[in-house]
Amino acid sequence: MSELIVKPVETRRERKQFLTLPWKLYHGDPNWIPPLRRSQEELVGYRPHPFYMQNECQSFLAVRDGQPCGRILGILNNAHNERHNEKRGFFGFFESVDDQEVAHGLFDAVREWLAERDIEAIRGPCNPSMNYEIAMLIDGFDSPPTFMMTYNPPYYPQLVESYGFRKIHDFYAYYGHISMLDTLDKKLAFVVEESTRRFNITTRRLDKSRFHAEVRAFLDIFNRSMAPTWGNVPMTDAEVDHMAKDLKFLLVPEMTTAAEIDGEPMACTFGMLDYNPRIKAINGRLFPFGFLRLLWNRRAIKRVRIISTNVLPEYQMMGVGVVVLARILSDGLEWGMEEAEFSWVSESNHLSKKSLERGGAERIKTYRIYDYGPAEVPEAEE
Repeated sequence: MSELIVKPVETRRERKQFLTLPWKLYHGDPNWIPPLRRSQEELVGYRPHPFYMQNECQSFLAVRDGQPCGRILGILNNAHNERHNEKRGFFGFFESVDDQEVAHGLFDAVREWLAERDIEAIRGPCNPSMNYEIAMLIDGFDSPPTFMMTYNPPYYPQLVESYGFRKIHDFYAYYGHISMLDTLDKKLAFVVEESTRRFNITTRRLDKSRFHAEVRAFLDIFNRSMAPTWGNVPMTDAEVDHMAKDLKFLLVPEMTTAAEIDGEPMACTFGMLDYNPRIKAINGRLFPFGFLRLLWNRRAIKRVRIISTNVLPEYQMMGVGVVVLARILSDGLEWGMEEAEFSWVSESNHLSKKSLERGGAERIKTYRIYDYGPAEVPEAEE
């Protein structure tokens, strides 16, 4: 077999090879969804992105016979290490042919790059952090991912585990269909009514006339509610602003709900229409006309991904999360929604798992984050 070369990405040509490799590896796979190209360039550090204002990365390309056959991004997330008092590196954007030599060569390159920074422990995949696309699909390969969820071939977990990575945390995707509503636990309706009455909760949609302020308020609740969760690092103000800009044209008010007490937001949930079939149709290109095709006649999209339901810590365990989900369910039915995916749900988030399962949702996919090197100190569960 010819020599394998794994090298840092340095030239414009190598950057293009890094970015376009998935189109080669996933050719013919009906379940693969191409990434949005401009967004991918930002998230791997080839264009400005606020994540890299305080963090570092280095991309690597595996080449055999002059042809790219694997890629990986080494990530130094300083914000994570400061928050969790760790010395840990990350990997992301991993892609490889089904060849242990290729995969192991890529992981060697990341290990060496991090070792130069006196770091031995590695975690991933994170693309590039827990606030973006994360984890490796290990179960549920028979269907495409929903919007902003990862996908990979079934052989990837074996490539990672054969190098010595071990499971550190799993996340789940749950599926719900309009036909399941008839079997909803009747106790959930009582929880909604009682919690609404007890706390005098009002619910409303996101106000698009105040879009930036509203998104900041939603993401503030997200940051505060997620503070104690596994691996969490709050988004910076710059990341929040950047994400608000990205969401402005994609988010629809009908897929959002805020819960307020005396006019003060204390819980929210938001979903994203599943744009993935349209992203596949435009092959990940938003320009010059892909953006128009992406947003045209959005009422025709009948599947939504419920990305997050967040409740401020002082109101958790009081049924408030069920209240906001009930409102978004009502608005979704008015939209004509037929299917929903709830993802991702942490394996340690027992409240969310129990609520979804009581509501009849079906666990359809499992995603895994791996660790290599010194074990972490266990954190408190949610």
